[in-house]
Amino acid sequence: MRWCTRGRVRTLCLGLACLSVLLHVLLVMLTLSVYQTPCEPHSQLPGETIRALADPNAAPRSDSHGKAPLTRDSLASPPGMLAETTKWQLRHGKRAQLTRTPICMPANLTQLEVLFAHPLYNLPGPPLQEEDWLLRVKPKVKENELDSPQWLSASEEGYAALHLNGDVETHPPWLRFHLGINRWHLYDHKDPNLRQLEEQLTSHKIVSAVQKTGGTQLKLVMSLPNYGQLLFKPMKQDRNDETNYNLYYFSDFERHNAEIGAFHLDRVLGFRRVPPAVGRLVDVITEIKDITTDRKLAKTFFNSPVGNACFYGQCSYYCSTEHAVCGRPRALEASMATMLPDLSLAPRRSWRSPWRRSYSRSKLAQWETEKDYCDTVKKTPPYNQGTRLVDLIDMAILDFLMSNMDRHHYETFEKFGNDTFLIHLDNGRAFGRFSKDEPSILAPLEQCCRIRRSTQEKLQLLALPHYRLSDVMRASLSQDPLTAVAPLLSEPHLEALDRRLARVLKVVGHCQEQYGNIIYNDIPDYP
Repeated sequence: MRWCTRGRVRTLCLGLACLSVLLHVLLVMLTLSVYQTPCEPHSQLPGETIRALADPNAAPRSDSHGKAPLTRDSLASPPGMLAETTKWQLRHGKRAQLTRTPICMPANLTQLEVLFAHPLYNLPGPPLQEEDWLLRVKPKVKENELDSPQWLSASEEGYAALHLNGDVETHPPWLRFHLGINRWHLYDHKDPNLRQLEEQLTSHKIVSAVQKTGGTQLKLVMSLPNYGQLLFKPMKQDRNDETNYNLYYFSDFERHNAEIGAFHLDRVLGFRRVPPAVGRLVDVITEIKDITTDRKLAKTFFNSPVGNACFYGQCSYYCSTEHAVCGRPRALEASMATMLPDLSLAPRRSWRSPWRRSYSRSKLAQWETEKDYCDTVKKTPPYNQGTRLVDLIDMAILDFLMSNMDRHHYETFEKFGNDTFLIHLDNGRAFGRFSKDEPSILAPLEQCCRIRRSTQEKLQLLALPHYRLSDVMRASLSQDPLTAVAPLLSEPHLEALDRRLARVLKVVGHCQEQYGNIIYNDIPDYP
């Protein structure tokens, strides 16, 4: 009897084992059929597909092979994005249209392309007249003007022969950038010259390096063989270090990655008011010390106790051996920002911001104590007419997103008078803290309750799951050469962008509830 029972148990166990193996085989076959769908790798999406992804009103279409249409919701994205998109659609009463067709392409780059293909980023601007360009090439240049001293350095060693003519295509990228500046922005986001300019900033030989006068911290002006000039800001602290809570905003160090991040954020927001800036690894000895003609700068080089090449320059506050800039051992990270046209060619006017901070440890500014402060500003030129007030609010939104409290002045090109954009310069103290938001930066928006329609529409777009600001910024920053060393902005900083964007939209919503129509409609033809 006992042997019979044992036989039955063995037969039952063997049957269960066979059933388990069969179920595993079926599961593997099902998995392969779902996840191993063949696809063709693409380095870049076709323009028609990108436009279809970006256009919110585009009807889905099948391709020539009869495959499922590529939709915005099927866009490659980080883990969790697809689920969040579906939830967002269900909350808003929209049926999720998802496709199982895999997308074999760089997800980050694609997201950026789709954003810039959106109709909001391709609205036709006002027609440009001759007087709307900052600089123009003269149709005829005399022979004696080709060798004008303005194109020659004190020492021509290392510089290339430069002969300018009326053909803009033959000009170096930095000069084409200067010639592309107009009344409304610094550059066109579709301008192919922008990519060429960024490549030259990161790869061209540096032939001269001198210290830039003025300012509280070390900055250098570097020259390229084609006579282009760059503003150099070195790495002073690890990019992931958060600013000490006990440090006042005006005592903070400038960060090289903040200058680069500000350029990318400004471009993603569609402002195009920050000069192009890229990251670069610089050799402290061969690309600064050995080629500098600045005697004061040359005297500040030394070797640290561990053998790193260091220098500190001469400036108002943070130029000393205690605040020296050091390579590792000679390689130094830095931001390289394109210089704007010389002031002798394109004078700029500096404006004191009405919401300037007191720069005192105990005294508050006027806007911090008066609730009706904006009423006074609205009556004061140039804020009493035109777009100057909403331009200033744009700048405040940019500063709040990157937590920049150091906006005491801004500049405009004198040629355009008051009817022009604000240049967003000097962003080195941004991205200092990711764990804390500074609501006082939004004072212009909260007190005036006014915003451009184009700005509001773009902020709402970047709050959607498939255009999320942090994802688009990650994609944009991934194109910078220093990303190969480490991400320019850490994940906590990118997450802070989404949190702060939600806060900006909350303030806008509160203003609309309180005052009704607060929109300055600068895009009346946009549906």
